[in-house]
Amino acid sequence: MKIEELIKGCCKNKLSAQAKVYQIFSDKLFAICLKYSRNYQDAEDILQDSFLTIFKKIDTYKNKGSFEGWLKRITINTALQKYREKTTLEIVEEVPDEENQENEQAENLKDDALDLDVLLNLIQQLPDKYRLVFNLYVLDNYSHKEIAELLNISEGTSKSNLSRARAILKQKVVNYQAK
Repeated sequence: MKIEELIKGCCKNKLSAQAKVYQIFSDKLFAICLKYSRNYQDAEDILQDSFLTIFKKIDTYKNKGSFEGWLKRITINTALQKYREKTTLEIVEEVPDEENQENEQAENLKDDALDLDVLLNLIQQLPDKYRLVFNLYVLDNYSHKEIAELLNISEGTSKSNLSRARAILKQKVVNYQAK
């Protein structure tokens, strides 16, 4: 069955079409949920809420851009909404652009490859405000301007939070590799 047919079925609230969409995309979307949550249970909650939103709003998908990209955007927005419901973002003072410093730090990391699960776990340990910016910028390719709009912070704060997230993550990787 083609995606277009599944989308039409979902628009008509056909459970078989919804189940198939879930089956096809749940693993990829769950990986996104894990990136934005503190733990497995929170990620499951985000995934469930994401699919509720997806099936509620599926008739708004207009076949422009990829369907998977549309699903990912809803999932990320759901994760951010969950975060906003729990807490408000703390504003972090802006710091000068440290991008060159960050690049040097990244080059100094050991070349030892980390297991993806270990890296995900280290990212999940970041403070919320840093984890969100890190994931949006590094893993999901949002610009600082887009992040600032999504999180209601300044672009400078986004850059500062990214810099601090990278520094914390670097230290966590070094500590892990030293074990």
